[in-house]
Amino acid sequence: MPEMVEGTPPDVSGLSTGELVSRIGEQLSTLVRDELALARIEMVQKGKRAGIAAGLFGGGGALALYGVGTLIVTVVLALSLVWAAWLAALVVTAVLFVLAGVAALVGRAQMRKAVPPVPVEAAGDVAADAQTIKTAFKEGRQ
Repeated sequence: MPEMVEGTPPDVSGLSTGELVSRIGEQLSTLVRDELALARIEMVQKGKRAGIAAGLFGGGGALALYGVGTLIVTVVLALSLVWAAWLAALVVTAVLFVLAGVAALVGRAQMRKAVPPVPVEAAGDVAADAQTIKTAFKEGRQ
């Protein structure tokens, strides 16, 4: 088998067609294997980064939730300077429930627009494309 020096093309002048095809197959197999290994390494690295990012997002969300809770307590305490503490807490609670109800109604309306979760328009386009292909094929055979 001829020696190959890095950066120069191999001398294949003495090889038969069968040997050349065999070499191509081996080289393609090696290339595909190496590319898959590289892709796996890249995906593992990206997966680790995504995991860290998800943890940081979760931690930030938890801290934000505590911040909202503290803000609500602050509003109750500020209103308790004007009203009785129980009335301030009741008013803030009622406002929070009203906001929660509005958010739920808006979410329900958005969910109704999203259902069914099947791409109806795209499915119709695919069916129309298939019909066009069938028609063109039938016309081409005549």
